[in-house]
Amino acid sequence: MTPNVEASGESSPHRRASMIVAYEIAGFLAIIALSWINELLGLPGLLFGTEHLGGWHESVLETAIILVVANPVVVVTRRLVARLHYLEEFLRLCAWCRKLHADNEWIPLEEFMERRFDTRTSHGICPACKAEQRHARGARS
Repeated sequence: MTPNVEASGESSPHRRASMIVAYEIAGFLAIIALSWINELLGLPGLLFGTEHLGGWHESVLETAIILVVANPVVVVTRRLVARLHYLEEFLRLCAWCRKLHADNEWIPLEEFMERRFDTRTSHGICPACKAEQRHARGARS
């Protein structure tokens, strides 16, 4: 479960994941742009006063190499972000008292259900536990 976006003022996890990949792609595009600026304007020549030897072949090769590297990096990042989002959706449950960690506090299951789903709860016993309890009572008698 994720916190209510309107209440917390935070962006959704899906939007944050998309932004991470977008920044990564923008970074690779910036590297490609710098390669072409270097080739077309002779950036080292402008900065250091050396002679510029133009030629687009080197930038085409650099662009191809950058794209070959960028593709698997972006794919892996998308998979990792999706996996992280999946893991963030798990509810943490205390192994001792059975309280749930939600909204940065530990609350009983009943309170969690009421807060998140506006649902009241009551208690019962499932068939497997009922049979186990009957068996335990029979063993004590």
